[in-house]
Amino acid sequence: MDIKRTVLWVVFSVSLLFLWDKWQLHNGQPSLFFSSTNHTVSVDAGPANVDASIDTDMPQVSATAVGANAVSAVGAKGEIITITTNVVKADIDTIGGELKRLELLTQKDTVDPTKNLVLFDSSSTRTYLAETGLIGGPFPNHKSPFTALPGQRTLENGNHVQLVLESTEGGVKLTKTFTFTRGDYTIDVKHTVTNDTGAPISPSLYLQLVRDGNAPAGEQRFVHTFTGVSIYTEADKFQKFTFENIEKGNAEHAFKADNGWFALMQHYFVSAFIPQDKAPREIFTKKLATNLYAVGNILPLGTIAPGASTTMDARLFSGPEETAVLEKLSPGLTLVKDYGWQKIIAEPIFWLMTQIYKALGNWGWTIICLTILIKLAFFPLSAASYRSMAKMKLVTPKMTSIRERYKSEPKKMNQAMMELYKTEKINPLGGCLPILIQIPVFLSLYSVLLASVEFRNASWLGWIHDLAAPDPFYILPIVMAISMFIQTKLNPTPPDPMQAKVMMFMPLIFSVIFFFFPSGLVLYWVTNNILSIGQQWVITRKMSDVQD
Repeated sequence: MDIKRTVLWVVFSVSLLFLWDKWQLHNGQPSLFFSSTNHTVSVDAGPANVDASIDTDMPQVSATAVGANAVSAVGAKGEIITITTNVVKADIDTIGGELKRLELLTQKDTVDPTKNLVLFDSSSTRTYLAETGLIGGPFPNHKSPFTALPGQRTLENGNHVQLVLESTEGGVKLTKTFTFTRGDYTIDVKHTVTNDTGAPISPSLYLQLVRDGNAPAGEQRFVHTFTGVSIYTEADKFQKFTFENIEKGNAEHAFKADNGWFALMQHYFVSAFIPQDKAPREIFTKKLATNLYAVGNILPLGTIAPGASTTMDARLFSGPEETAVLEKLSPGLTLVKDYGWQKIIAEPIFWLMTQIYKALGNWGWTIICLTILIKLAFFPLSAASYRSMAKMKLVTPKMTSIRERYKSEPKKMNQAMMELYKTEKINPLGGCLPILIQIPVFLSLYSVLLASVEFRNASWLGWIHDLAAPDPFYILPIVMAISMFIQTKLNPTPPDPMQAKVMMFMPLIFSVIFFFFPSGLVLYWVTNNILSIGQQWVITRKMSDVQD
């Protein structure tokens, strides 16, 4: 029976690995075992392609005039205006008022930690943009030339810095006002439309985020996370889908609302447009070009009389997925922190971690403290499991003797084994159930450590300067392998030599895999293993004393 249990655990572990791989593929992530081909970014998406994203899904809104204006703007030379605060450095093009580059000054690049992370970008290898404009007539759009009004470009003594852009097309003036705030990743974007024509107009404002479908650079091979689009409304709640869903035309989401937001998600970071509340809007997604996609809103501004103006406010958040920040911005925005199906357990675990962090001030020690608390919570279950294994270890010689005696008579061997279990009061599966009960908690903690940007660039001690990155010297994976080896020695030795060798190689296999895992995750497993070794050793020692 102990051979069957060991084989069962090996099959169970391998099955979990393959199920995880299938789940990653289902969410549009690359396989753990098979290489995937990276798409090439097409950055030369002409104005007609981009405008089509506003017109195709919303037939009642005509974008014909937008296309004409966009074409007329081709060849106009724009100016890149850089706005700098204490947390962001933004490049905005006077052609269209397009946000073309956003550097996060407090976040280090994943590939090159000596540089800051660049989220928005417009280069030969990456496309990630925020665009706004008007449709419904020959009005200014994200390809029209704008004029920048004089003003401060760097946040100095005050708490705010503004950039005001103006453009007039066909007697209609669009004024874009970008307001940046000290210590804030949220950009207030106000659009004021002035009708200087002699007739009423009925324009609509569009807001859209454009991105290529590539995964973020530097993503770890064995830790794949969701990259794609999310939409939230009060009626339909949180909806997310990959760029592949948009490519195939099967991205199911809400199409109309008067609330909510839309966003582009990637590991640790999100960009979300949040239009003003109670403003009716239409929601669209669109493939613009090869490996280039858009998600956005169209907001009708109503009829504007000659000489009148109307204003529509929106906020653009682009930064780290910090729970405390997201929950203040808009309902449902914390859901971009992707815990997967473990959300119901992961959220309370993260809340507990934040309380521990407030007391300790270090995320590494927080992980260790949380592991101890979880171990204490499951102490009775773990103790039952270790007592069962200790009993199995004590009767291993008797089990070996039975196998030798009845090796040619399987039926009699099984009967003798069952009699031994009954005499010694051993449940051969007693060690499995407690562990199975704990698996959802362990997986939820894994999700918390993997999804929480709070661990990114967070140091523990000594050589660990980033709990979200692999151990640079592989010390923790090696310690984990040693701890797993000790646990194997404390467990009952399988009577089958081949099975025993497989169990001896398991620590080595897992340690190699954990070389690529974030050090925060490995720290959790090392702490858990050390506590388990101590608990298992004490229980085994007591069982041996009782037997003697």
